[in-house]
Amino acid sequence: MSDAIFSRFPAFIQEWIYSHGWEELREIQIAAAQTIFTTKTHVLLATGTASGKTEAAFLPALTLIHEDPPASIGILYISPLKALINDQFNRIEELLEEAEISAWPWHGDIPRNLKRKLIENPNGVLQITPESMESLLINRQQDLRRMFGDLRFVIIDEVHVFMNAERGIQILCQLERLGNIIGYHPRRIGLSATLSDYSSAEKWLSSGTNIPVNTPKVQGLIKRIRLAVENFIDPNPNPSGIMQYSEAGELIAPTSEPSSEPYPSNLYLFDQTLNRQCLIFTNTRERAETTINALRAIADQKKYPNRYYIHHGSISATLREEAETIMKAGDIPSVTACSVTLELGIDIGSLERIIQIGSPRTVSSFLQRLGRSGRKKADVSEILFIHSEEEPSDNKPLPYLIPWELIQSIAIINLYLEERWIEPIQELKSPFSLLYHQTMSSLASAGELSPQALAQRVLSLTPFQHVSQDDYRILIRHLIELNHIEQIEDGGLIIGLDGERIIRNYRFYAVFPDVVEWTVKDAEESFDEIGKIGQLFLPGDRFPLAGYTWEVKEIYPDQKIIIVSKVGGRTRYFWPGGIAPVHTRILQQMRKILFEDKFYPYLQPSAIERIQQVRTLARKVEMDKRVLFQLAGHKFVLIPWAGSISFRTIGRILEFHSEELGIRSISQQSPYFFLFEAEDQSRDNLELVIKKLCSRIKSPSELIKEDEIFVWRKFDQYIPMNLQQQTLMDDYLDLEEVKDIIQSW
Repeated sequence: MSDAIFSRFPAFIQEWIYSHGWEELREIQIAAAQTIFTTKTHVLLATGTASGKTEAAFLPALTLIHEDPPASIGILYISPLKALINDQFNRIEELLEEAEISAWPWHGDIPRNLKRKLIENPNGVLQITPESMESLLINRQQDLRRMFGDLRFVIIDEVHVFMNAERGIQILCQLERLGNIIGYHPRRIGLSATLSDYSSAEKWLSSGTNIPVNTPKVQGLIKRIRLAVENFIDPNPNPSGIMQYSEAGELIAPTSEPSSEPYPSNLYLFDQTLNRQCLIFTNTRERAETTINALRAIADQKKYPNRYYIHHGSISATLREEAETIMKAGDIPSVTACSVTLELGIDIGSLERIIQIGSPRTVSSFLQRLGRSGRKKADVSEILFIHSEEEPSDNKPLPYLIPWELIQSIAIINLYLEERWIEPIQELKSPFSLLYHQTMSSLASAGELSPQALAQRVLSLTPFQHVSQDDYRILIRHLIELNHIEQIEDGGLIIGLDGERIIRNYRFYAVFPDVVEWTVKDAEESFDEIGKIGQLFLPGDRFPLAGYTWEVKEIYPDQKIIIVSKVGGRTRYFWPGGIAPVHTRILQQMRKILFEDKFYPYLQPSAIERIQQVRTLARKVEMDKRVLFQLAGHKFVLIPWAGSISFRTIGRILEFHSEELGIRSISQQSPYFFLFEAEDQSRDNLELVIKKLCSRIKSPSELIKEDEIFVWRKFDQYIPMNLQQQTLMDDYLDLEEVKDIIQSW
């Protein structure tokens, strides 16, 4: 089969394969080519990282457009990241050199003259982000049929990233709108390394087309995994030893300054990365900054060269690309810390080891990060988890004696290794923020539409087909009141003056929230850009960025520019932002781990000792039999073992019924525990009352204030209050799962 598929490829692809030293095609590449060559279906390619999915999609698709050249762009490649487009462009351009097929990257950093060339002569492969695709649909309506009129394939990279986010719904709307313009739906090819439920992904990929999806069943590369998990006692400025989150899922900034002395965990990290090519993943940009700052300080103290880099969304593109280039070259050992920016498939060469600081939030994220190593030595992936906490002591309350993130890491690892479980896709039930966005985008692209035509155009899009005509009428009337939409004399609808200000700003194209940022420039390096921060600092203030500490010298408020100079020492700066929810299955697995007797072979000595301690504690307080525990005085802790959404729902139940329960001063560490006070209450009676209360509530509407304004997603502020509350009930709370969870209490 490999020979038959190889001979089916044109000469330029065969020569490219030879030049790269391939001895044979991989299983996924053979299966994908056979499917694409012999069927007319959509195709889902779901295999592990570094399995050759990109080539599996492009080689047969390029073969078909080479044999029968389209009269327009032939392949549309949609990526979640500009950096991934740049990386794929370099690979595709090399492949297409001899084929007279052009590759066109298109995003905010691409010069206008290159974009103009493609518009004038549309051909080849267009690589684009959802945001730039939205801009095309709004601003190039008259060119779209000519640009895409003979489009053959749509390749969607990192499908799992899109499916769990509003950007995924945005893409589906864009593809349906494009299909309506050109009169048909091109074949779609989805790529993903972390899917547990192929049926959900197939449903998503075929949305709005009535074309079936073929998912080749392949074994993929059999990789060995090298795992290690270690735990340290650090003088951690965060007394709980865990990340802290608000009810809305936003990280809460720490209040204390980091120690100037190296932590034991950082000394261990330094030794584990020394003279190796390593990538360090953290869950926050702040942790990436403090980690690299600490490693540089240790290297300086030990007289080692500074080969430490940082990569996250607030670092300038120049510094991110420098880190990528150094990693890819691989000629000298280097260590790069990042948040999520390098979790996806950007080529960063052959990494010897992945380090995870703290616990990832999801199994999917763990797999993505694990897959970044072992790309050249393709049979082995290596990842080291490093956890740290403050010294546990008897005078601390119960919840602060539990190493939550250490247990969470073990739960995530075991769920995958023992069950191959990955989080299922969570579809948004009330995507009203995106409904606003697509309504404004569709009207802006058309210029003028009757109310009936606008409703038909938008509500016919698959993601909105369950939205009622009445709800949509309420939305349109609300937007007319806001002057986002104007109804002219003949009854037609156009974009209103206030709406124009919104959609003519390039930020409108993105459905993720805006952050007002200040550009940081280095006074000592020709005022080169270092990165961006979301807060104004005054002259003399200090903050970390790009792994160094900077002192503010000058500010230019009108231009939103901060001029800085590099200084020594450490300081903190907190980057706010949302975080991925933790699934209830992970919390339930964490509880199970506390009462197992086995020790897992990947646990290192200190981690084993810590797990032994917490298991002894869990048995002592009977954590398997109860969820409510009395602390000193009138304080209680509730440990519900509920994932982020259900935890949030329980929090609302406690808040809305605090008087009935006789509790006050409620605080939380999501998704682990609630703390509150209750006088004249026995533990057993209070636990029973909480259980009965959770069972008694019939509808999430009982957990919403009558006049509550709920702004969660980017455009929620423009949605009528009743639709905001519907979003809250459908997508922010989960009363049914709470009722299931309390059965295990």
